[in-house]
Amino acid sequence: MHPLIRTARATGLFYLGLAITGALGFLILRPRLFAPGDADATLAHLVEHELLARVGIALELLIVLTQTLTAAWFYRLFRRVDATAAAGIAAFGLVNAIVILGSAAVLATALEVAVDPVGEGAATVQLLYLVSGNLWTVGALFFGCWLVPMGWCVLRSGWMPRPLGWVLVVGGVGYVLSAFVRYLAPGAGAVADILTVPATIGEFWIVGYLLIRGVRQQALPGVAREAAPAPVPSA
Repeated sequence: MHPLIRTARATGLFYLGLAITGALGFLILRPRLFAPGDADATLAHLVEHELLARVGIALELLIVLTQTLTAAWFYRLFRRVDATAAAGIAAFGLVNAIVILGSAAVLATALEVAVDPVGEGAATVQLLYLVSGNLWTVGALFFGCWLVPMGWCVLRSGWMPRPLGWVLVVGGVGYVLSAFVRYLAPGAGAVADILTVPATIGEFWIVGYLLIRGVRQQALPGVAREAAPAPVPSA
């Protein structure tokens, strides 16, 4: 297997792990524990389902791990295409990992308070879950930012379909805007959700492409040549 394809498929595998852990932890497990507007119910869920809460914390840690590995491998994949853009993917991805790491710490604190209450247990647990949720919301800023240089690298390399690159760029911009919409227009949650749709499409597309094809076969013989910037004509 060509080293570039091996790197691409490893990147896709890490990205798939990020998607799976994110879906399990934030979209599926979290709603079973957190009851918006009902602090007593949230506290009761944590006490009754302590193991599930611990699994949720572990999933957030796995999100951090897979996000970090994905960011590092995207840099490895695209550094010869555009070193600045590849570094941007890595940097924005790592910042997002740090944000989720903070969320994991907050959830761990909420569980400790639920098991061994400090002060008003229910109110404290509810507050901590709200902080965790807002960390995810503000983290959308950097999760969107990392899609833009990713799309740029796809466009510049020619290793993947150009429409994929544009979907990633548009999706990244939409994700960034969604973070502002959720705070500036709290009643426009549906608009914020719509803004993230291109990003979701782009992510599934690039994960599938990386895992199945890696890069276009015609890119392999001349990777260095195709990735290099076009020479500037002399005056």
